[in-house]
Amino acid sequence: MTTTSYRAHAFLEAAGRLGIPVVVGSERAQALAVVNPAGHLTLDFKAPEVASRTIVEFANAYPIGGVVAADDDGVMLAAMASAALGLPHNPVAAVAAARNKYRMRQILAETGLRSPRFWSFPIDQDPTEMAQVEYPCVVKPLALSASRGVIRADDPAQFVSAFQRLTTILQRPDVAFSGPRSAQAILVERFIPGPEVALEGLLTDGTLRVLALFDKPDPLDGPFFEETIYVTPSRCPSVVQDEIATYTAAVASALGLRHGPVHAELRLNEQGPWLLEIAPRSIGGLCSRTLRFGDGMSLEELLLRHTLELNVDACARERSSAGVMMIPIPQAGVFRQVKGQAEAMQVPAIEDIKLTIPIGQEVVPLPEGSRYLGFIFARDLTPAGVESALREAHRRLTFVITPADESAGQVEPPALVAPGADTLPLLGH
Repeated sequence: MTTTSYRAHAFLEAAGRLGIPVVVGSERAQALAVVNPAGHLTLDFKAPEVASRTIVEFANAYPIGGVVAADDDGVMLAAMASAALGLPHNPVAAVAAARNKYRMRQILAETGLRSPRFWSFPIDQDPTEMAQVEYPCVVKPLALSASRGVIRADDPAQFVSAFQRLTTILQRPDVAFSGPRSAQAILVERFIPGPEVALEGLLTDGTLRVLALFDKPDPLDGPFFEETIYVTPSRCPSVVQDEIATYTAAVASALGLRHGPVHAELRLNEQGPWLLEIAPRSIGGLCSRTLRFGDGMSLEELLLRHTLELNVDACARERSSAGVMMIPIPQAGVFRQVKGQAEAMQVPAIEDIKLTIPIGQEVVPLPEGSRYLGFIFARDLTPAGVESALREAHRRLTFVITPADESAGQVEPPALVAPGADTLPLLGH
């Protein structure tokens, strides 16, 4: 995991419950890692081949029984290291295909799986020359996540504007982390109408097990695609849920994904489910807190058990409904204050509100941004009750954001570790 991961605490806590030693590979050396050399490894995530060799050398002294990628940043490295160590994992080529949205679309088209028409264009080409695509369409980057840079266009003028805006995003220094090649082209695909769902699954020897299916009750029709509410279990009819699972399994098989977690985003309409994207990792941000299995097992513990080839077949999701709201950033500026937290926590079914950007930091909404102000969690007897509680809690919150130019010299530098996401500990546990 990188030091910007939200998942550090959850994975380490799960490892502690299982009583297994953990080594965290991250891109920055920990100040006191010398105290526990078996617990930390510094890796270059921008060079996964080199980092994989580093892991193999480390394993000669400290044997490794499993490799887990906490987020998108680590999936390629986890696959390479697992292959080199002879551990169960997804093939490197399959992970690369899932990470590149254009290659993913090519494979779906080649295998005859349901997929929209799509095109790929270099970012240095004149967008007016490429605007003869089908509308409405969606302009998107090849490798970014969290809907960053994804923009809908309904006509050639909007296409040119969206293309230029995404090109600017791809030229940002922080985006180069996703790989220079993936930042040199743009994917355009026909807009798919219909509501969205998210499937959280687990692959074992190529067989998909659905851990949870989330409804996204807010319409996501553009021009940007900021996700807000996830609620599980899904209220889709069981026959539709079966279609989603069957189609997702077919997509995973076509890409070559065979082992470990998958998180798929799909749209539904009268033609059936359509894949938006599939990632060879578990659900992002703090959203995993909505999921509990068996007698209260976290998703992270279930994933560690699966990685160590322990039996997780009997670990079913709890019966109650649960959900999360990713609090959107309403405007660009400096985050100054949040009001109404106590009132929001009084809403029945609300479990927690976790802010993940500190007061005083600059915030950037989609499509340029990639973060949320925080997360609201709810649990209730029904999906409708969860959704209602999340909306009411959010209604009671007020966020004060001032223009950045009004705060010159007053803004604290961005945190190196995602706020609310725990810093990487010394790893004695």
